[in-house]
Amino acid sequence: MIARMWHGMVPEALADEYQNYINETGLPGLKSTPGNLGVVILRRSEKGRAHFLLISFWESFEAIARFAGPDIEKARYYPDDEKYLMELEPEVTHYQVIVGQEMIG
Repeated sequence: MIARMWHGMVPEALADEYQNYINETGLPGLKSTPGNLGVVILRRSEKGRAHFLLISFWESFEAIARFAGPDIEKARYYPDDEKYLMELEPEVTHYQVIVGQEMIG
């Protein structure tokens, strides 16, 4: 199993609105992609900013490419992300999941 990790940061005042936006755009896109095994979104507030860490779980790198395109290291953004995000981080990170597989599902 592969974990794909993306980070985004928004002004705290927009955090709830952005969370709803992710639920309407990113989550359906991820969950409907064949090979996606689940998604976790973490949120943390700090100094007037809300950090979002989105971790999606995949059966293979090929499955990730079905969602992200051929350059799987490149972050995928949706049309209104620029309205919320303070920066469009260009890359994501991938990790092999070695413990915790029984928690996903």
